[in-house]
Amino acid sequence: MTGPMRLAAMVLTVGGLLFGYDTGVINGALPSMAADFSVDEKYEGFVTSALQFGAVFGAVFGGRFSDRHGRHRTVVLVAALFTVGAVGSVLAPYWWVLSLFRVVLGLAVGGASVTVPVYLAELAPTHLRGRIISQNEFMVVFGQLLAFAFNAGIAGVADAEQASTWRWMLAICILPAIVLWAGMTVVPESPRWLARGGRIDEMLEVLRKVREHTFTSDELGEVRELAERDEQAAQGTVSDVVRTPWIRRILVIGIGMAIINQISGINVVQYYGVTILSDAGFTGNTAFVVNLLIGLAGVVGVGVALAIMTRVRRKLMLSTGLTGTIVMLSVLAATSEFMSDDVVAKRWIVLVSIVVFVGISQCAIGTMTWLYMSEIFPLTVRGVAMGISTGVQWAVNFLVALFFPLLSAAWGFGMTITVFVILQILALAWVRLKVPETKDKSLERIEREFRDA
Repeated sequence: MTGPMRLAAMVLTVGGLLFGYDTGVINGALPSMAADFSVDEKYEGFVTSALQFGAVFGAVFGGRFSDRHGRHRTVVLVAALFTVGAVGSVLAPYWWVLSLFRVVLGLAVGGASVTVPVYLAELAPTHLRGRIISQNEFMVVFGQLLAFAFNAGIAGVADAEQASTWRWMLAICILPAIVLWAGMTVVPESPRWLARGGRIDEMLEVLRKVREHTFTSDELGEVRELAERDEQAAQGTVSDVVRTPWIRRILVIGIGMAIINQISGINVVQYYGVTILSDAGFTGNTAFVVNLLIGLAGVVGVGVALAIMTRVRRKLMLSTGLTGTIVMLSVLAATSEFMSDDVVAKRWIVLVSIVVFVGISQCAIGTMTWLYMSEIFPLTVRGVAMGISTGVQWAVNFLVALFFPLLSAAWGFGMTITVFVILQILALAWVRLKVPETKDKSLERIEREFRDA
């Protein structure tokens, strides 16, 4: 990898880091927020889910904005939103003001989730594309781990339930937001986007800069061909998706995969992990420290997925992952519901079941969801179909984050987790019956098989 390409990748993956940090930091900030604002479970759900609400719109419209105005300008806007949202959140005087600025952060998170991977893919040479995009996926889960680590460190210095402790936790992400904003001054525009707009001379200059060699005619032809494909993909509309039966079937699968990624309960753990562990019996700062194991499990899970996904069939990996999450969630629900709080082993069973659940979910469900959605949509509607599916994913994420505290307070934690177990069983049956195998199939073959079915 050349120096300029490495630098561009480092800067852009800060967007993935911020994505992970901003979605994970709320995990440890909630106890202090509750003390500061004197809020109950209902308002905790509002504050937590505000980011996901903004991410729905950031994901749906971020891709369109990027197509029209360029990848570079979009990421600069995302960096600005990260900075404004972070500063506003830290200074928020009331819970509803904090919620509004978390919506701003959500716009940035949603925009980063659809733009940064595309930007990296279009800058990277073919033989490095998979490695560089995987680097961004790793940075997302690493950002969540960093959030848990800083939360634990700050909670160790200040009282975790003291008013304003949460402000220091949220303040950490101001620095990488500024780094992303400033770093974009050295990152060039996507050559593929430039070629699509007919700006060939600028495209050639970018290729010379990021690859540090005189590119071949094959490389130039590849970029032009991909630009033509992008132009074709941009012509697809929602009407094309809805009115064409075989494309509509694919969209249903894409939306189903997006929903499956959220109804496992993975984000309940990511957002409310410290609260869950505290309720299980880990008192004081111990909950923050053991919560680091959850973040580490996510990092390890993604690492394992990247190592084995080229050798394991997609459907097998997804089915195995769902089976594993069903087992671990069942253990968690049964332990929480039937084991007495006086039993010392209870807290450790809860912790181990959550850690194993997160590792399995991140390895076999999260990674497979994004991989499936990148493969199954026909080129002519790929942009609009990905926008719809990603929007649905964030919408379900929002609902889970909003209603979990309410349901947990009304039904109890064990019964609420049982709901996720039932949903996972339904998801496993749906995957076995409806989801096709796509490993080792070209995109053209996948499209042809859907069309002929």
